[in-house]
Amino acid sequence: MSENALSRMLAAHDVLLADGATGTNLFNMGLQSGDAPELWNVDQPDKIRTLYRGPVEAGSDLFLTNTFGGNASRLKLHDAQSRVRELNRAGAELAREVADASGRDIVVAGSIGPTGDIFVPMGTLTHELAVEMFHEQAEGLKEGGADVLWVETISAPEEYRAAAEAARLADMPWCGTMSFDTAGRTMMGVTSEDMVTLVGKLKDSAPLAFGANCGVGASDLLRTVLGFASQAPDRPIIAKGNAGIPKYVAGHIHYDGTPELMADYAVLARDCGARIIGGCCGTTPEHLVRMRRALDETPRGETPTLAEIERRLGGFSSAGDGTGDDVAKPRARRRGRKS
Repeated sequence: MSENALSRMLAAHDVLLADGATGTNLFNMGLQSGDAPELWNVDQPDKIRTLYRGPVEAGSDLFLTNTFGGNASRLKLHDAQSRVRELNRAGAELAREVADASGRDIVVAGSIGPTGDIFVPMGTLTHELAVEMFHEQAEGLKEGGADVLWVETISAPEEYRAAAEAARLADMPWCGTMSFDTAGRTMMGVTSEDMVTLVGKLKDSAPLAFGANCGVGASDLLRTVLGFASQAPDRPIIAKGNAGIPKYVAGHIHYDGTPELMADYAVLARDCGARIIGGCCGTTPEHLVRMRRALDETPRGETPTLAEIERRLGGFSSAGDGTGDDVAKPRARRRGRKS
């Protein structure tokens, strides 16, 4: 692991608390559905500072920039494809400002989401084009002062590999998570075992840490984390689960996960083997405060069983985790499988 802010933080702490949702909190500030959040980095900088201060004041060790959809393909939907570098740089500069003013060490992670395009031959996205888009975004984040690139919510292994190459071209350390939202697999069919294999094959371009974010709910995400841990990967695991299950209430998407549930989730995630733990959709600073307290005050426990996860966080959305095992089978059976 090269020397960088995240590596130093991981060396000094057993577990790091990441941030929560970006979109949920921006919608609470007045962002309208369909608008590009990244434009607020320039048009509403004070609101983005407020967004960033939320996790910092809640005790997070790292937070993500407001640049998830900051690639040319996504910004083209808002006629802003020529502003990729500007908007990413601005998002990172505001984050750097807030982190540096905090009086403690905080990692600024430059968020990079999927392009939204499908790879050839089913779609039009090529490896070269994906690398170019991610590299452009990475350079803007680097100029703005991000410590690490944070690639998230990826479904396709091809896109993950393109992001790895872009990080290498930008000479930036990176982390990368995928979203396991289809019966324990990503939308493109990747399982937890597949991802560990994918990360291992990246060699010199491998992320500092890897894991899962978003998906269906906290229970499913932790089942995936157990899948990662059972493969004994050689780098830290990230868990960034949604605050409960999304429900449509009075014209809005509402997540039913309470701060107490997310505190339980944080402790379980640590005991499952995750070292970087945060929230995704629906997770507010109020949730993060409870997660911080729970991680600080709850002694480390044994690896939880699937039954315990289900009892404490709610049921799984599918019968298996995508690897061919049945939920009822003990985890030890899974460890013995050969991929």
